[in-house]
This record gives sequence, structure tokens and C-alpha cells, in this order.
Amino acid sequence: MKKFDHYRSNLAVLSQADRQDLENEFVIGGIIDKFKIQFELGWKVLKELLLYEGRSEARSGSPREILKTAFQVYDFIDEDVWIAMLNDRNSMSHVYDGNAANRLARTILDSYIPAFQKLECKIVARYPEIDLY
Repeated sequence: MKKFDHYRSNLAVLSQADRQDLENEFVIGGIIDKFKIQFELGWKVLKELLLYEGRSEARSGSPREILKTAFQVYDFIDEDVWIAMLNDRNSMSHVYDGNAANRLARTILDSYIPAFQKLECKIVARYPEIDLY
């Protein structure tokens, strides 16, 4: 699955964020941009997996609908965290304040990256029969 390959590749880069200069505005912006890409890849991977599972709801193009269905199918997805990601992704275009950007970067490091990593591990474990790479 090409999307999962992209998901893993982008996550490998994003996972290095905590080793960067978090005082640098450019770095903070890069973390936020990588998060946005990672979130997009995440819900699209879930969409493909839900289609594989035969869920008709997966035909929706809405990230919210895909996540809502994923919460019903996969017990390893933290609904609160993924909804917070969706909300942060949607409000990112309105983040002009440096303090808000720093807070979002900290949330990405502390909550979102671990959730992305958990999803990666659980997908690999749940779908050994799918060529994920």
C-alpha cells in the first residue's frame, strides 16, 4: 500500500522533531507542516483499510467521517487524540501567533507523534496479509 509507505516515511522524519532546535521559528513551522502531511496520510491510510474491511462509510471523502468509522472498527485509535489532531489541522491556517505555534508543536511532540507511531505498529500487526510496503 503506497500510502502506508508514505505514512511511514514521513513519520520517520517527523519523529526526529524532538531532536531539533525548538526555539527556532523555522523548525517549529516545519514540525507543524510535517504534522499536517502526516495527519493527511493517516486518515487516508485508514480510509484504504476501511475499504479493505468492506466498510461503505469509507467511500466518504471526509476525514471526520473516516475517523468516526475508524473509531468503531479499531480499538487501538484514541478518539480524543485524533479528533484533536483534526481540529488542530483545521485551525492551523489561522496560527499566526508564535506562542500558539509553540504550543501546537509541543502537542505534536507529546501526543500526536506517539499516536501516529501507535497506529503504524497496530496496522503492521493487524494486517500481515497486506503488502503494506
